[in-house]
Amino acid sequence: MPNQIDFQKVALETIRVEEHALQVLATQIDERFTKACEIILQCKGRLVVTGMGKSGHIGRKMAATFASTGTPSFFMHPGEAGHGDLGMLVRGDVLIAISNSGKSDEIMMLMPLIKHLGVPLITITGDTRGPMPQNADVALTLGEIQEACPLGLAPTSSTTATLALGDALAVALLEARGFTSDDFARSHPAGALGKRLLLHVKHLMHTGYELPKVSPDTPMNKVLYEISNKRLGMTTVVDADDHLLGIFTDGDLRRLIDKQQGFDVNLAVSQVMIKNPYTISQEARAVEALEKMNEKKITQFVVVDDANKVIGVIGMHDLIQAGVN
Repeated sequence: MPNQIDFQKVALETIRVEEHALQVLATQIDERFTKACEIILQCKGRLVVTGMGKSGHIGRKMAATFASTGTPSFFMHPGEAGHGDLGMLVRGDVLIAISNSGKSDEIMMLMPLIKHLGVPLITITGDTRGPMPQNADVALTLGEIQEACPLGLAPTSSTTATLALGDALAVALLEARGFTSDDFARSHPAGALGKRLLLHVKHLMHTGYELPKVSPDTPMNKVLYEISNKRLGMTTVVDADDHLLGIFTDGDLRRLIDKQQGFDVNLAVSQVMIKNPYTISQEARAVEALEKMNEKKITQFVVVDDANKVIGVIGMHDLIQAGVN
């Protein structure tokens, strides 16, 4: 039978111990951190991260964070490196090696070649006493921290602190590079943020043959044909040079029928069109178009250029279908 314990009490104690570990880590941020950032910023190659066991798992996450925030990076398994994967590491790279004890055998075996390549070595260890920090160009340390594991064996507080230190490096480098939300979106094109920042109206709008257009003297029977044929529930009304004069929608049609109890099919659209409709630029972000549609309680925008010429139409359905939200 398992021991009867207070699970919530254990959880809170674990969090308390790991929180203290982060407080200890904060005392370790000094000129060594600055030097590590400067070395990485001067790197002409890639930032390679390595570590065994739990340190390796943290290293993979660190490499992924670096790569997505403007610092080209990948993870190299130290065990596989000794069997050929060390070819991943070349002159011009920078290596971050993680080991709480500072004496990982797998990483120490790589030291001669690391030195031969002249690759700057940044270590992340508990203290500076192990052979790894002794061979490092910059030895970052976590400080004297207590593992949350009651046996003091399972990496817990140490991995949390290492992850936080990796995040601190990534964020410092991000700010130093002037990395923007647009830069972040370019490395996350499939995600929600990428769609919010990368998709513009011009990528989703209907143009060419799909774009409904009629002249102001077009009779209503032909207007209805254009609306039905282009399947956007509306048509733009333009002059001979495609300047926007107004729009007419299927909603306008329903209101016209209700008001007049029918209508003359030979009626010119200019007599019933909506003048000065809402418009948007093709360079506007798709998310901006969606926000403005919700704000103005409309479902479509006419897209015009600087001369007020019609170049497209974009609807709420187009935005939702593209995953913009």
